[in-house]
Amino acid sequence: MEIAIPDDYQGVVRQLACFSKLAGHTVTIYTDTVKDLDALAARLAPAEVLVLIRERTVISDALLARLPRLRMISQTGKGAAHIDLVACARRGITVETGTGSPYAPAELTWALLLAAARRIPREVAGLKAGGWQSTLGIGLRGRTLGIWGYGKIGQVVAGYGRAFGMTVLAWGRAGSLARAQADGFETAASPEELLARSDALSLHVKLTPDTRGLVTAAHLALMKPEAILVNTSRAELIAPGALAAALKAGRPGFAAVDVYEDEPVLGAAHPLLALENALCTPHLGYVERDSYALYFGQAFDNVLAWVAGLRVE
Repeated sequence: MEIAIPDDYQGVVRQLACFSKLAGHTVTIYTDTVKDLDALAARLAPAEVLVLIRERTVISDALLARLPRLRMISQTGKGAAHIDLVACARRGITVETGTGSPYAPAELTWALLLAAARRIPREVAGLKAGGWQSTLGIGLRGRTLGIWGYGKIGQVVAGYGRAFGMTVLAWGRAGSLARAQADGFETAASPEELLARSDALSLHVKLTPDTRGLVTAAHLALMKPEAILVNTSRAELIAPGALAAALKAGRPGFAAVDVYEDEPVLGAAHPLLALENALCTPHLGYVERDSYALYFGQAFDNVLAWVAGLRVE
């Protein structure tokens, strides 16, 4: 089989132990991202199988129309909102997804919160530049951690908050509120209460048409001047331009983000990167060795199972 794997930014897929599962197949791996339809279609035209790294490449109907050899898509992780599933079904293209793990993104969420609270990146840079202490960070114990969306990741982050002696306050849909209450956490009466009370607020909501722009400028204006907003979920959950404007206005006082509306962000071409009160990482949430082994192992197994099914037929 001709297999293509786009968007391997770090060039690590071949280094994974599970890559050996594809032995005997022709595998082409691309370490850059192409978004132009013509260029992307030309690049992927030989492929019979695509193995996609999360949502890095959008598989549209227009693209599929120009990939006549494509017969199967194996998605790392379980999300498939970036794939036109109706168009795939119409063309007889099989789409298989895997499962996810909450631990890597939850750990990064906590790392960002700690780094932001204690102003670690600025202090490290200052020390390397020959300086000494220049900021006054905040401790987390005794403060309120807001969790918007109490799903699998939100639950793990809430547990970290409890371990650090924080008061955890949750908000979300009815299921989220019920789960948080069952776990012994307080729930907010409204999103406005959540934002107004949180010393740190972490977003853990799935992006859907209904949740796009969920957090508005008016919401952000309710946050405390010293509060920290952490977003390792999806940038589009926040209304366009609202977070940068809110940080400039001083509510919240700081943000730590791992996700952007258009990725990858190259050449520092994002307004948050110019702000001193924003800590930005390049979508590292699930990017660690154990997650990659899980995601790619499942994706490759799905490819092999599909190929075996063809041989049986």
